[in-house]
Amino acid sequence: MNAQAELAEHFDRTRAHLRAVAYRMLGSADEADDAVQETWLRAARADAGEVANVPGWLTTIVGRICLDMLRARGRRDEHLVESERFDQVSVHDGDPADEAVLADSVGLALLVVLDTLSPAERVAFVLHDLFSVPFVEIGQIVERSPATAKKLASRARQRVNGTPVLPAADHARQRRLVAAFLAAARAGDLQALLAVLAPDVLHRSDLPGSAGERRGARSVAEGTLAGADGARLAGVLLVDGVPGIGVLREGRLFLVLRVTADGDRITGIEIVSDPARLAAFGLALDEEVSPAA
Repeated sequence: MNAQAELAEHFDRTRAHLRAVAYRMLGSADEADDAVQETWLRAARADAGEVANVPGWLTTIVGRICLDMLRARGRRDEHLVESERFDQVSVHDGDPADEAVLADSVGLALLVVLDTLSPAERVAFVLHDLFSVPFVEIGQIVERSPATAKKLASRARQRVNGTPVLPAADHARQRRLVAAFLAAARAGDLQALLAVLAPDVLHRSDLPGSAGERRGARSVAEGTLAGADGARLAGVLLVDGVPGIGVLREGRLFLVLRVTADGDRITGIEIVSDPARLAAFGLALDEEVSPAA
C-alpha cells in the first residue's frame, strides 16, 4: 500500500472524529463538512510519511482550518448591517431537521454559549475540554505558547460555566418552566404552552418583521407556535444568570429569549435579536463543564 492510500485509510477512520471536532468549533453541519473536506485536501498535499500520530496531525489541521473560518466569520460580521445579518443567517443550505438532530446530540446550550467566545478561546476550549488535546498542540494551532493556550481554555471555561443568580428553589422552578415551554413549542402543543403561561403574560420582540408586544396566554402561545421552527435549534441556558433560551441559526447565536416567572407560570418573554444587545448578555451553561484530564 502506497503512502497516499495509507493516508486515505487513516483519514476514513478519523473522519467522524474530525467532523465532531469541527462541528463543535463551528456549530454548523455544512461548515463542519467543508472543514473536513479541506482537511483532506491539505493533508493530501502534505508529506505525511514522517508523521507518527496521524489522527493527532489531522486534528491539528482541522483545528487550524476551523480557527481560520471563525476569524473570517468575525470579519464578515463586522461589515454586516442588521438587515444583512438577518438575511444571511436565515438561509439554510442543508436539512434543518438533520441539523437539529446533530445539534441536540452535542448540546444546543453549549453550542449557543460557544458562539460567544473569541475564535482562539473556542478552539482552545473545544480541543482541550471536549477532546483532551494537549496544550502543546493547541498552542501550535492558535500560534500561542502552551501556557497562553491554557489560559485561553481557562478563560473560556469561566465564561461557559455559569452561576445562577436566583435562589435555588426559584432557579429550579424557572428552569422547569423554561424547559416545558421549549418542549411544548417543539411539539406544537398549544395546551402545554397555555399551561405554563400566565393569563396576562407579556411578550416583547425586536425581531425584524415581528417586532412589538403581545399580551395574553392564548395570543402568546399561538404566536409562539407560528414561529416555532427556531425551537428545533434552541437550548435552555443561563441569560445573565437566569434560565432562558438561546437560538442558533447556521451555527450562530441568532436570538435570546429572556424569561420572567412568578410561581408556576411564565409572566414575561422578551425576544432579543439585536447584535449589540446579544453581545451584552452573559450567556452560560446551567451545568458546569469540567476540563478534560
